[in-house]
Amino acid sequence: MECHKCQNTCHSKPKRGVGWKWWGKPPQPSPLKTEPIPQVALVGTPNVGKSVLFNALTGTYVTVSNYPGTTVEVSRGQMTVGDRPFAVVDTPGMYSLLPITEEEKVSRDLLLSEPVDLVIHVVDAKNLGRMLPLTFQLIEAGLPVLLAVNMIDEAEQLGIEIHRDHLEMELGIPVVTMAAALNVGLRDLKYKVGDYVKSGCLSGTY
Repeated sequence: MECHKCQNTCHSKPKRGVGWKWWGKPPQPSPLKTEPIPQVALVGTPNVGKSVLFNALTGTYVTVSNYPGTTVEVSRGQMTVGDRPFAVVDTPGMYSLLPITEEEKVSRDLLLSEPVDLVIHVVDAKNLGRMLPLTFQLIEAGLPVLLAVNMIDEAEQLGIEIHRDHLEMELGIPVVTMAAALNVGLRDLKYKVGDYVKSGCLSGTY
């Protein structure tokens, strides 16, 4: 058939909208939402075994850097509870939330400015009475607190008894007795960290 006698409009422009699936950019897949990693902060006075506990929880993968604007070093690492990762930060030694030294100021600023899901207050079982005032300050500041009574083995050698259940009832926070240097109580601590972060029951009146 001659082209000029053909009834089909083979040279005509296609009608707008016919044969086109979309106009403009193709739809983009929605980005996958990643669940934030909970952060745990270790707090305590010097010489309570806080760094020993930090190393026991995090292992060898640790970064040490100066806190912004200071020469104070802060160690950060990661631990796993079950199949869930947790960021762990070892704060400089502090005696009070009312800072006197630069180290105490860094610890306070970190606790109040960074997203902290749980504060583990590490104390020496032999000097528990002298260290509880900081525990009360942390609770009164509205921070989620877990009390880790460390060096329980040394306290027992001196005849000092720590009644964990009584402490939990009086303080209204979870309490773990442990000896980090001997890896005693670490499993209980990690269990409570995972349990309370998952349940969200981390207030001072859990």
